[in-house]
Amino acid sequence: MRAIWTGSIAFGLVNVPVKAYGATEDHDIDLHQVHGKDGGRIRYERRCEVCGKKVAYKDLDKAYEDGERTIVLTDEDLEELPAEKSREIEVVQFVPAEQIDPLMLEKSYFLQADSKSPKAYELLRRTLEDTQKLAVVRFALRQKTRLGILRVRSKTMVLQAVMWADELRDADSVAPEKAPRISQQELKMSSTLVEQYSSDFTPEEFHDDYQDQLRALIEAKIEQGDELDTEATFGAAESGSGSGEVIDLMEALKRSIEGRGANAKKARATKAPAKKNPTKKKAAEKSASSSSPSKKKASS
Repeated sequence: MRAIWTGSIAFGLVNVPVKAYGATEDHDIDLHQVHGKDGGRIRYERRCEVCGKKVAYKDLDKAYEDGERTIVLTDEDLEELPAEKSREIEVVQFVPAEQIDPLMLEKSYFLQADSKSPKAYELLRRTLEDTQKLAVVRFALRQKTRLGILRVRSKTMVLQAVMWADELRDADSVAPEKAPRISQQELKMSSTLVEQYSSDFTPEEFHDDYQDQLRALIEAKIEQGDELDTEATFGAAESGSGSGEVIDLMEALKRSIEGRGANAKKARATKAPAKKNPTKKKAAEKSASSSSPSKKKASS
């Protein structure tokens, strides 16, 4: 794994050298576009609309248009911005975790101590862990000044980018104009259904069904070619109720609770009974045998 950024965390007068690594990776199958008629690969060209020539990536620059003019900004221009030159993750405050809106969180990066003496790194990590707070930071990455937070995951500090406040849209803009009336009975039944679904979050139990099915489709296509029978591969499609269907909310809640309870009962019934441990059984028999007094033969 290659570091994507090197710099340091500025914590007051304490300097913590670090390397940043991407904390996540995409597991999607890589697909590309082709011409459906003959399977030819589709390529995109960077072509100048003024001279009509193809332009190499190294010859591309960025530009801003104000309606009348095009202002070209070269890589050299952008590199001269003071924020772009900064190699610091500046700690600006510490806050409780619940004050960070999850909607604002973006990409995460693992931070590795980049020093022969990682004491400063461990000190900051332990401080975050002990105080149970997040460090709000400012940093620059890939030609963009960013807001972020430092948090602890296991023995590693994580830098997570945070959206600026003006980048978050107002949720009230899509809220209903008038909230419908909810009865106490409906709320009670809905809470019951929530309790039936409640458990500890275990992300390892969840799988990307689309990617699994896509792999199955590719394998079936390799074996069967254009004669692919999708119904034989995936089974007959289930017929669900239309999205516009008007339903009785109470009846839907009642049936959901009954169905969830029946599924849970069935799952318990199908669990295999615990097998007796033959080793323990033999050990118990041996212990009982050794503890009983031995019979003495009568002397003649």
